[in-house]
Order: sequence, then C-alpha cells, then structure tokens
Amino acid sequence: MPGAGAPVVLTLSAVLLRDSEGRILLVRKRGTRRFMQPGGKLEPGEDFRTAAAREVNEELGLDVAPEDLSDIGRWYGPAANEANTFIDAGLFGLNVPGPFGSGAAKAPQAAAEIEETLWLTPAEAFARNDISPLLRDHVLPQLLAQENPAPGVDG
Repeated sequence: MPGAGAPVVLTLSAVLLRDSEGRILLVRKRGTRRFMQPGGKLEPGEDFRTAAAREVNEELGLDVAPEDLSDIGRWYGPAANEANTFIDAGLFGLNVPGPFGSGAAKAPQAAAEIEETLWLTPAEAFARNDISPLLRDHVLPQLLAQENPAPGVDG
C-alpha cells in the first residue's frame, strides 16, 4: 500500500480473568467498539507480568500482585482498534471467585478508560462479531478446545 508506512507495534499485557463458572471477563474501552481482555501498554522499564497486574488494578479495581498471575504465553497479531497496528502481547491468567453479588468477593468494576464489562462463556464470546483479534484468533480457540477435546485424544 503506497504511503501506508510500516505498521506500528505496541507491546502490551493482557489478562484472561475467569470466574468459578468458567466465564471470562471482556472489557470495552471508551470510544472503541471491540471487546477484549483487560490490559494495556507496558510502561518504560516494566515487564509483562508487572504491567498486567497494574492494568487489572487500574482498569478493574482489583488488588492483584504480579505473582497472582499465571503465564499463558505471548501472541503477535493485529490490534483491535488501531489501523496499521500490531500487538506483541504477554498473556496472563487470573481466576476470580465470582459469581459476584454475595458480598464475599469484590467484583471487578469498570474504571479508568474502561466503559463496559461483560462476563461471557468462551462460546458466547466467540459467537460475537465485536471481539479483538487476540481473543478470536488465539485465546478463545484454546479455551474452546480445552472445554471440548477431540474424541479419542488423551490429555
């Protein structure tokens, strides 16, 4: 594409939050249309795990320490809301007690730039047309494969 320039690469961390019913938490940032995992860009000198914990604290009000997060891996692919942009994402998992409402556990609350949150099963999330490429192409296929292993395959 003439004049398009080289794509921008954003380095960020994302967190897969799951409740006790197996649902995942998706967030939508203000001014965007796609749902994604909570997370964001690394600050100078910050590692992926530390950034992930900081972002969950800022975006959802959860007191999460870096050591609370399990390492899921890395993913490189198109950004959800920025044209000509790719992401290099560190992925982490966090199980939260939910479902919420009993008063026993603090529910994640939209804060900072988060405008909307959704708790969905992986199948419900995959059926949507407004989810990020990271979710659609990487995270959800792995979750769905874990939930529905191929017949005759030993784990």
